[in-house]
Amino acid sequence: MTAKEFYGTDWKTMDQARNQVLQAVRAGQRRPRRPGAVLYTTSRIKSPESACRKLRQRGLPATAQAALTRIRDAVGVRVICAFQDDVYQMAQYLEERPEFAVLQTKDYISHPKENGYRSYHLILGILDGPGKGMTVEVQLRTIAIDCWASLEHQIKYKRRVPHEHLVREELKRCADEIASVDLSMETIRELLNGA
Repeated sequence: MTAKEFYGTDWKTMDQARNQVLQAVRAGQRRPRRPGAVLYTTSRIKSPESACRKLRQRGLPATAQAALTRIRDAVGVRVICAFQDDVYQMAQYLEERPEFAVLQTKDYISHPKENGYRSYHLILGILDGPGKGMTVEVQLRTIAIDCWASLEHQIKYKRRVPHEHLVREELKRCADEIASVDLSMETIRELLNGA
């Protein structure tokens, strides 16, 4: 079953909500002094299989209605930035937009998960416009963090990982090193800009 079939008439509004957030990110890129802050974006509408798996894990009915009302990431946008301060500035820009209500924030950059995961998450409720009534999860990361998260995601969903404990320890070490490199790159940029 496709996402369009699963979500039915709500799929169009979900797609509009996704595009509305992507347009807001592009508008944020055009602000003075922020060119190049966002390297790229990706987005998705959660597949029926993924939505149903998450709902079942929470003991909820595996229906489109439950996916739209009981989980907040049926629509997702990922924003990949060059530097950590770009992540925070883009997050602030989105938080201040009048067509969005910030329903939740999680700053895993300042407060990483135990496994080393870092990202800034926003759950936005769409108050106005074509996506009105939908929620969108926005994940903002640096490119270095995104590289780490992609590898960690692959391992997480692999059935058997040889030496899993060692792999997880190594991933945590890499996450810490990446965070340090991100800060160093920001310092270099500031030095080049004469700050």
